[in-house]
Amino acid sequence: MALMFPRLAHNYVKNGYYPTDTRSTERVLKALQPSVGEMRIFDPCAGEGEAIAEVAHYLGREYVHAFGVEYDPERATTMASLVDTSLQGDLMDTVVSQRTMGLLWLNPPYGDLVADSAQNVHYEGKGRQRLEKLFYQRTINTLQYGGVLVLIIPAYSLDKELAGWLANHINNLRVFRAAVDEFQQVVIFGNRARRYEVEGKAETKRHRSQLLRVGMKEETPDVLPDEWPFDPYVVPSAKGEMGHFYRVTVEPRQLEEEVTQLGGLWSDVGAIFGRTGLKTRPPVRRLSNWHLALSLAAGAITGVVTSPGGRCLVVKGNTHKDKISKTEFTENEDGSVKETRVLTDRFVPVIRAWEMTAGSTQLGQLLTITSVPPANDSDANASEGGEIDEAESAPTRQAAVSNVTTKKLRFGLGRIVMTRAVNDLIADGVFNPLTLLKRHAFCDWGDVSGGDAQRNEQSLQDGDRLMSVYNVSSTLTIWIITEADRSSTTLLLPEDY
Repeated sequence: MALMFPRLAHNYVKNGYYPTDTRSTERVLKALQPSVGEMRIFDPCAGEGEAIAEVAHYLGREYVHAFGVEYDPERATTMASLVDTSLQGDLMDTVVSQRTMGLLWLNPPYGDLVADSAQNVHYEGKGRQRLEKLFYQRTINTLQYGGVLVLIIPAYSLDKELAGWLANHINNLRVFRAAVDEFQQVVIFGNRARRYEVEGKAETKRHRSQLLRVGMKEETPDVLPDEWPFDPYVVPSAKGEMGHFYRVTVEPRQLEEEVTQLGGLWSDVGAIFGRTGLKTRPPVRRLSNWHLALSLAAGAITGVVTSPGGRCLVVKGNTHKDKISKTEFTENEDGSVKETRVLTDRFVPVIRAWEMTAGSTQLGQLLTITSVPPANDSDANASEGGEIDEAESAPTRQAAVSNVTTKKLRFGLGRIVMTRAVNDLIADGVFNPLTLLKRHAFCDWGDVSGGDAQRNEQSLQDGDRLMSVYNVSSTLTIWIITEADRSSTTLLLPEDY
């Protein structure tokens, strides 16, 4: 296991373990309320599992599926007996499905990250690099929208960056001092929200300001109340499939146990590698021209080749890797669309032949035959056939069998935005914006009239605004508008215009 912060590992395992005190746990439970149906709860720093087990019993053990992750092997063994699904390992080496948990109980390790060989590659931020912030970043996306966050951290870790994250991710936010003030801990409650639901609101600014004052010791929050005086935080029922909850790496001890159980990494290794040194057998039948060409391109056939007509060539086959570019569109958490360029390896055969036919006028000339793949799989059928390029002044003749290069975008999309109504439709899975954006980007204007389509083509020349219309269904129409300066592209409903 490659712990992300190895120089903190010893302190974390020995002295950096701060389990939630019993009094605080009992008071936090009074702020929670179960919903109807199965619930999922998650503690990514579960310790011995007492806290998450108490939450499960309080909400109704028969309706709750509790998940836990713990780094220390001894504590993880105890935790495994109290939760339904457990992992022993570093949280940075786990994969957990996003937006699947109804409650996130996060009492992370405390302290600064240190620069090591890993260079803290998991931390994404510009503020002070602390473990509390790293664990928050790693786990907040596992909480479903409307799910309950219970965050237990030292007050002094609430800097400007962490306060901003909390205010922009969480609504119904409340902060209290822990019932036992031994570690200067605060307990923060809230429900995960979509960014647009909280961004720019006065309440969001008030929450951010309050958290900053608490972090700077300018404000001392109230102690967790013995009896909860507010509306309870309802833990929602489970949504979505729990597809991923596993570790990426394996401990040496676990690998040893698996190898012992299987009787070796490869039980047939002797039978396979014991055959080396034997003479290769000829094929059972004559190779076809296709097989010969494939073998030649792979470099399996090299040397002098003489045709029935007397032509003599010295041939050498080879292959090389080429990069194939593909553009993918993905939806960000805030509803915007991100364009990603993906490069994929592809093998290209190259065959070179040296003309050695006696008396030939082309004696000594080189012939190169290469198959150039298309730059994008989606355009593999853009054209057929190939071309031979012969330069009279050059002694080299090259025949290239290739496809036409991919379609090129005739205009830029700029920043992609959408109205709130469109964002809600996408969040509900009504339609896929990526399909429509691809059509718009490649000048498929959809269901516009003939005159509007001609105006779009003219706008490509004049640099004016472009507009596409797509009838997604009999009751839903989506407009896509790219501004004249190509600075932004907007997805909207007709009534949003």
